[in-house]
Amino acid sequence: MKAIHGIAFVLLVIGGLNWFLVGIGVGDVVAYLGSTLATIVYILVGLSAFWLAFTHKGSCKFCEKSSAPAM
Repeated sequence: MKAIHGIAFVLLVIGGLNWFLVGIGVGDVVAYLGSTLATIVYILVGLSAFWLAFTHKGSCKFCEKSSAPAM
């Protein structure tokens, strides 16, 4: 589960950076990979978002009660 969490996190970072570049006008960098490969990346980023949305609380060291940083 830890490996899937890490992979999903990396994919979400890639997706977030891509949207940032779209937002500032650079363009859709993932689209430069080609139609088929870009579609696969978009699907994986979307699945990663679903995965983390439903499993994040149990996988994140910052969200666990025992290891939450003191405020």
